[in-house]
Amino acid sequence: MQVASHYELILGGGCFWCLDPIFHRLKGLALAESGYCGGHVIHPTYQQVCEGTTGHAEALRLRFDPQVLSLDTVLSVFFTFHDPTTLNRQGHDIGTQYRSVIFYRDEAEKTRIKEIMNRLEATGIWPNKWVTSLEPMAPFYPAEDYHQRYFETHGHTGYCAGVIAPKVAKLRAHYAALLVPDA
Repeated sequence: MQVASHYELILGGGCFWCLDPIFHRLKGLALAESGYCGGHVIHPTYQQVCEGTTGHAEALRLRFDPQVLSLDTVLSVFFTFHDPTTLNRQGHDIGTQYRSVIFYRDEAEKTRIKEIMNRLEATGIWPNKWVTSLEPMAPFYPAEDYHQRYFETHGHTGYCAGVIAPKVAKLRAHYAALLVPDA
């Protein structure tokens, strides 16, 4: 969806707690919102999605300025910080709610995303075949408030310290030029 000069994209790459702090640190980002997409239940709850019966993926809705942050860059970051080679799984999180997925608006966008994915996959950043699905845009339901910016408010917990903090450190090391000051 185009909003003024912004581009909107919905990505699922496992736990949204892990993707949110990565994208929130990028220059050109106007919105990173955790939520649920791709299922059949209207306004699902976190508990329902965790049960794996709603069809939703934990997802992140991004809105960014393509003059500052290109779609190529957004997808490069996305594929750096989650494993696109494991079907319905990210680390210890297992189920369709943790699938690697990109939701597209139309066939032109699907084609563009697929071209970028093919180029990134060819680099060999992940040694196995990618299983990321491209699914037609579906309603996005924002997650409960306590999931928004989870790492910033729960960084002291074991999961955040052990799983998310190393990803943020990797972001700082590999994508420093893309980060907002003091990110």
